[in-house]
Amino acid sequence: MQKLLLSVMIGSALAATAVQASSHREAPGIARAPALDSTDFYAFNSYESGREGYVTLIANYIPLQDAYGGPNYFAMDPAAEYAIHIDNDGDAMEDISFTLKFTPMLAADNQGVALTVGPEGNQRSVKVPLKNVGPVSAEDMSAVNFSEQYSLMMVEGDMRSGARTEIMPMDAMYFAKPLDYIGNKTFSSTAEYQRYANQYVYDVMLPGCEMPARVFVGQRKDPFVVNLGKTFDLVNYVPVEGDSMPGAGDGSGFPGGITQSDSNDDLADKNVTSIALEVPANCVTGNGNGTIGAWTTASLPQARILNPNATFSKPEVQGGAMTQVSRLGNP
Repeated sequence: MQKLLLSVMIGSALAATAVQASSHREAPGIARAPALDSTDFYAFNSYESGREGYVTLIANYIPLQDAYGGPNYFAMDPAAEYAIHIDNDGDAMEDISFTLKFTPMLAADNQGVALTVGPEGNQRSVKVPLKNVGPVSAEDMSAVNFSEQYSLMMVEGDMRSGARTEIMPMDAMYFAKPLDYIGNKTFSSTAEYQRYANQYVYDVMLPGCEMPARVFVGQRKDPFVVNLGKTFDLVNYVPVEGDSMPGAGDGSGFPGGITQSDSNDDLADKNVTSIALEVPANCVTGNGNGTIGAWTTASLPQARILNPNATFSKPEVQGGAMTQVSRLGNP
């Protein structure tokens, strides 16, 4: 399972250098709804040893996440439907879609963890508005106060009217998303966080497939590289290689051109939330020529009414048809 996460990250990084399709807060409307904002989408043949014949699809959401972004960190929108679409006959219409819907959960039967505070004789039980109340590890998740579960559907044909099949994990009761990386006091180290997150890689069987697919949803380092601040400051640099070759540092290229340096990457310390699927290629190519197009979307119900007496489980009421609010890719 660890190798899958590594291949996802390495593959994302390689794809980012080749395909300039990043989309961080690119439109006024979606900038107001970062949980629905798809930052990048990657599709590539898996190259990890033993995974020949598989295709990896990665949809990244929620741009510009800071690791210190507590106490709420970066949950998915429970009203939204996130999807990865595949076109396998060249008509730019989805033939297969994988859709995900997320449900936030609190510990203690959805009531949340409560701690006893105050001096003896005048103590009160107070609910804690934190994602965790103590250290978390792969073996011990008893201190987790907030979690996210999700459903996974495979839709054949039109996303709205096609045949839907619910997909379940092979070795678990439900799909869950790991906590974001809160810090080393919570997870003790980045290596321990990786070990914890690896538990959230699930094997699944898809209709008509002989071999299992895999799915992971969770926080990852943003693999895209861009000098974001200077780019939107009227392109405040010369966007041409300034060295004889990238990384040479000799200034022998285009006069005044950019010198490649990690210090120019404004996303170097930013995270995203990845929806990663690894599926057998022969299950998604259909009867076409073996070439697929793929893209990601996020949709919301048309109407939202705020609950004046909001609760954790019912802060608002949604209704109406699902309406696409974010799309990234080119089938």
